[in-house]
Amino acid sequence: MSRDAELADAFVGLADTLVEDFDVIDFLEGLTGHCVSLLAVDAAGLLLAGNRERLQLVAASSEQARVLELFQLQADEGPCVECYRSGQRVDFTATEPRRWPSFSRAAQRAGFASVCALPMRHQGSVIGALNLFRASPAPLGETEVRIAQALADVATIGILQERTARQRELVAEQLQHALHSRVVIEQAKGVLAERMDTTVDAAFEELRRFARSGNHRLSDIALAVIEGKGWQRAPQPGTTTDSNT
Repeated sequence: MSRDAELADAFVGLADTLVEDFDVIDFLEGLTGHCVSLLAVDAAGLLLAGNRERLQLVAASSEQARVLELFQLQADEGPCVECYRSGQRVDFTATEPRRWPSFSRAAQRAGFASVCALPMRHQGSVIGALNLFRASPAPLGETEVRIAQALADVATIGILQERTARQRELVAEQLQHALHSRVVIEQAKGVLAERMDTTVDAAFEELRRFARSGNHRLSDIALAVIEGKGWQRAPQPGTTTDSNT
């Protein structure tokens, strides 16, 4: 198979995984594998920003790459970490260790002499870094870099799409919960108004007073009223005792 055909298969394969509920980890592991098979690199790793924008290792094509990525995270320095922070490509040669001497030694122990770190970014937002490790100290060629960046861009779009979908689901769930709570509260207002022989507005104020006095959620108190569970009316201003409804 020609190089062009392999590239086409790789991009088609990545695109085919961008379906609903796709496995992000499997997707990214596949990306690192494509990098090794298509590019003049010996290993690949991928760091993503998780909660509080803290970088985490999510994929690596080899144990050596995994260990080296973890070393950077623990030391909080190295080409991959800087790539994420700057949003720019970072090239590093381990035989010139002036910038990160500890990382340089760790890279050489792992069998790597150079690193090319590429940002995973979209519209100014950087979500991680794709890191390419080579046993050769020679820098990665520009054609190889462009291919790698294209792969990283496809992965970035896929990850952001997945995060957006999850966010939409969360918002939808919250909205549905709010709508359900509103129905329960309306029902409770009617029940309590009849029980107290008062207006619906007065019943609602009673619900709110009780919820606030006990630091309860209004929907929980409303559900208790509907289910006929015992509860106490909130004290009126200026009173010292509670009365049972």
